[in-house]
Amino acid sequence: MKTVLITGAEGNIGSRLLQNLAGRYELRALTREPVPGLASTVADVADLDAIEPAFAGVEAVVHLAASASVGTPWPEVLHNNIEGTYAVFEAARRAGVRQVVFASSNHAVGGYEVEAEERLYHPRAGIMLDQRTLQRPDSLYGVSKVFGEALGRYYSDAFGMSVYCLRIAWVRREELELPDGLQGIRWPPKDHWISREELRWRLAAFWLSHADLAGLVDACLRAENIRFGIYYGVSNNPLRFWSLDNALADLGWQPHDAAPLPGGDATLEQ
Repeated sequence: MKTVLITGAEGNIGSRLLQNLAGRYELRALTREPVPGLASTVADVADLDAIEPAFAGVEAVVHLAASASVGTPWPEVLHNNIEGTYAVFEAARRAGVRQVVFASSNHAVGGYEVEAEERLYHPRAGIMLDQRTLQRPDSLYGVSKVFGEALGRYYSDAFGMSVYCLRIAWVRREELELPDGLQGIRWPPKDHWISREELRWRLAAFWLSHADLAGLVDACLRAENIRFGIYYGVSNNPLRFWSLDNALADLGWQPHDAAPLPGGDATLEQ
């Protein structure tokens, strides 16, 4: 059974992976707080000396640890997302880890969403981004994910590491439900208020189910002869605007879930 270290395993995405990958791999955690029932190293992800022991005997790393908000101020982005990502790749290299799955984000190309605004979620928008789409971050958080992808490419080329960058869309704790009472949010990349209705359309385009998330990570961990790749982490939603073709071609992965169109009775022809 392959030994897999998950950084940030106590977070939203990490906790979902622990639930769904249990039994398939020998899982370990690098976290800020111990994970009950799991071998855990508690350390600051940016402290290379402190995290290095967690990588001993590990065959693959799933790197999730980061400040996850698009509104994260620069000092936190720098420490957690940039210095932390470097420390993880370097610790993996020193330990001889052969695979790293890096949690990138849709915000690495979020500038296209900002430019298109709500037109992007329309069934007839005619926009489809793929792994060759020029990176276009929408925030300093997005910049940090572009950095992580570039760093992964370097470690792949320079040290022969297999690196899979997953541009994750939107993993909800409540799956397809928006919180009760939520009327809208202030969205920093667009710098304006997004209504609950707009959020419902965005979720219908961006949703990544817990099962599809685990399936994509599992496909990366099982992959062979793939040195580097960028893949979109999104369920097979009718409104999605990211291509999944290379995930199928390289990894044999395709999502099984799909978010229905808002309103229930809407169709793509409307």
